[in-house]
Amino acid sequence: MKTPVLLAAILLLPASVASVGTGVPLAPITAGATARAAGPGQEAGPGQAGMPTTAARPGARASWQWPLAPRPGVLRGFDPPPKPWLSGHRGVDLGTAGAGTEVHAPAAGTVSFAGVVVDRPVITIDHGGGLRSSFEPVESTLPQGAAVAAGQVIGTVLPGHCPPAQCLHWGVRDGGDYVNPLQFVLDLRPSILLPLAGGP
Repeated sequence: MKTPVLLAAILLLPASVASVGTGVPLAPITAGATARAAGPGQEAGPGQAGMPTTAARPGARASWQWPLAPRPGVLRGFDPPPKPWLSGHRGVDLGTAGAGTEVHAPAAGTVSFAGVVVDRPVITIDHGGGLRSSFEPVESTLPQGAAVAAGQVIGTVLPGHCPPAQCLHWGVRDGGDYVNPLQFVLDLRPSILLPLAGGP
């Protein structure tokens, strides 16, 4: 295999894959925010240092369900700030059919918060292992401490987010870090380029 092809293949390997024969592990590869529906001034931005944009756990794969059905469009992607106190987009905005759309638990867990934050109703589910999902604006009758199953209806979308379109904001934290929620429903790992047999 020629050096440029090998180097390209190595650079695209996920960080969880073994090192390059020298015993030196590869640095983690972080992917930028995924593409979303085109809209004026809504271009996905790259991830920033200090705020993980891919799986916090090496080799994580999509294993959750979408919180909306059918599978929604992504109106605004994950675009974390370079520092935790700066502005940014710490989740994704998913397009809905409008107010009253049912929101489903993407994975099993326990309601850790259901109430108003600033002026929006929010519900947060603790999935265990440090992972928590938050949804807003969502009206829910579930109390704190309620167990939820994957796919269970946890509330309905209220109007007010993403005007004039209607959307659901979905954020995920892994411990204290915001992570890209789409990594749990899509495989965001980089592709690996392999040479063609008998190539140059």
